[in-house]
Amino acid sequence: MAKRFELLVFDWDGTLFDSTRHIARALQSACRDLGLPEPSDGDARQVIGLELSRALRHAVPDLHEECLPSLAARYRHHYLAAERDIRLFPGIRELIGTLHAAGLRLAVATGKSRSGLERALASSGLGPCLAASRCADDCPSKPHPRMLEELMEELAVPGERTLMIGDTTHDIQMAANAGVAGLAVSYGAHARETLVRCAPLACVDDVAQLSLWLERNALAPPARG
Repeated sequence: MAKRFELLVFDWDGTLFDSTRHIARALQSACRDLGLPEPSDGDARQVIGLELSRALRHAVPDLHEECLPSLAARYRHHYLAAERDIRLFPGIRELIGTLHAAGLRLAVATGKSRSGLERALASSGLGPCLAASRCADDCPSKPHPRMLEELMEELAVPGERTLMIGDTTHDIQMAANAGVAGLAVSYGAHARETLVRCAPLACVDDVAQLSLWLERNALAPPARG
């Protein structure tokens, strides 16, 4: 039977990787180091998924441009100090394995740097399951559609057969900008009420619900009119 989707594109942080709290704390610690206004947990989480320099500018609106390199360096210091302790969300490894075994093309679109993504892929062991990836070093920051456009072109999958899965409004808006469907997960950075305002196909609240939704939809034949 024909599958509804051929390509599933996952965000990384907050969708596959349980890193949201760590990213927010690293950003807050970096601001404290430099005597800058410390963003709230909500504000720090809101910028997760964006390319780093853009995220820092949003998190610290009054940041002087000359301070940006120092803030980025302190953020990287705090993030890398505990990076080895970050793990996949429970159930993600099994889900990705099941989807890969079913013949779906899997990819990642992330605001991480290429070096950061490569470290995460190596530590998680998910690299062999992915057909392609795009990150902040390759394309404009989300919600610009370029990451998805390039992945679809590389893997020769049309928009109607592509699904973007992510935990932020940046992911769902990127999907809309690229003309593809978006599936939101509310267990990461952004709250459910914020995500549903972006009109995803659905919003799931944990990995078990994500697995069930994909089983019923991504692996199901298209509905007939």
